[in-house]
Amino acid sequence: MTAVRRHHAVTLLQASEEAPTLAPLLALMRESSERLQAIQPLIPVLLRPSVQAGPIEGGHWCLVVKNNAVAAKLRQLLPTFQARLQAQGREVSSIRLKVQGVG
Repeated sequence: MTAVRRHHAVTLLQASEEAPTLAPLLALMRESSERLQAIQPLIPVLLRPSVQAGPIEGGHWCLVVKNNAVAAKLRQLLPTFQARLQAQGREVSSIRLKVQGVG
């Protein structure tokens, strides 16, 4: 007699929350997105589409930006971003900017 296998579809989110190695990564991605939402009002409106949440490593957070011009403007705002996040109780010792590579 052949065993019948039943596959239950699960979303990527469900699978990652249940996987011990993926769950912490998912939590970091969520935290990074929440940080970006927290500082979004401080980013000039025209630059917002050019900024993405990046990785968190310890107390260091990275913002990914489209080009050097965006990075130059945001560099001036980093102390304000950090102050906002710390006021919300988020541990952020530094924020760095990474310009997206072309291609």
